[in-house]
Parts: sequence; structure tokens; C-alpha cells
Amino acid sequence: MKPKKTNTSIELINDADLETDEPISKTKLKAEADAQQTLGVRLSELPKDKLEKLALPETLMIAVLDTKKITANGATRRHRQYLGRLMRDIDIAPIIEQLSRWDGKHSAENAYFHGLERWRDRLIADQNAFSEFIALHPKTDNQRLRTLIRNAQKEQLANKPPKSSREIFKLLREVTEASQKDMNLSDNDENFPDD
Repeated sequence: MKPKKTNTSIELINDADLETDEPISKTKLKAEADAQQTLGVRLSELPKDKLEKLALPETLMIAVLDTKKITANGATRRHRQYLGRLMRDIDIAPIIEQLSRWDGKHSAENAYFHGLERWRDRLIADQNAFSEFIALHPKTDNQRLRTLIRNAQKEQLANKPPKSSREIFKLLREVTEASQKDMNLSDNDENFPDD
């Protein structure tokens, strides 16, 4: 029978150690590790220019860029685990914050483009939509827009490619962006009145 090993080192116990919360469960630790691994995989899907904006540590940056080179199934799994391990050593809060900002901007852009598409479709299908759009955006080139709408209607009837429809979309985008810039400038003028 072997004698029991005893710990001969003396540990100093702080009062703060006694007041700590209950230990974190293995389930919670596993969930955090999985979340970090998932975040690492998400980083590997980003383009290089966005990765550079995140200011990742060099080892993590290299590992993220290497992810695209790995194709074997088992190697991919091991590399994901490695990414998760590297993610544990850094503060991931700024990364998550930046990714959510990019996601929000992407969602806002999609909504904006869908709105322009709806306007384009309404302008082609409904004659009253033209006067509504002009009322909202008075600086629009009326003649150009009317011509494009008429050409788009002819293209639809002849089952031709939607060249004019695309031109309407571009024009609507230019007009709405210019209107937005004008609104931003007028808001700034109101914030800084002349003395």
C-alpha cells in the first residue's frame, strides 16, 4: 500500500478569497469556451481589412488568417479549438461591440436599399408615386426621372433587361443621399447659430 501524498506547501488565504462567489459550474465554463470558439470562427469569416480594424493580438491574427488555409475536417476542428483557446487570453468585449456595430450598419443598409427598391417599383407602377417622391425630395431632376420611368415601363412590356430600372435605383440613391447630407448640414447649422 502506497502512502498518501501530502501537500507540504503552505498557501496563504486572503479574506477576499473567502468571500468569493460560488465556483463557476463546468456547464457555464463549457458554454463560455464554446462562445469564444464561435467568436473565433466568426472572426475567420471576416475580410482582412475588417480584421485589421479590430487590432487583434498578432498570434490571434495569424491563427484567424490561417483558418482559411485549413481544409481537413479534423484539422479544422482542432484549429477552432485553438482559436477558442487564444480568445480566452484577450478581452473580447470590444470585438463583440465592433461586430454588433457592423451588423447593425449592415442591417440598416439593407433596409435602406429595400426602401429604395420599393420606391422604384412604385414609381414604375403608380403615377401618383412620382408626385409623392418629388414632394419628399424637391431637388430631384424631374425630367430625367420621368424619362427613366417611361423607359422602364417600356422595357417591362417588351421583356427587355431592366436597364432603366437600375438607373432609377441609382438616381433614387443619389437623391436620397443628397437629401440626407442637406439635412445633416442644416442640423449642424441649428446646433451652432451665428452670433
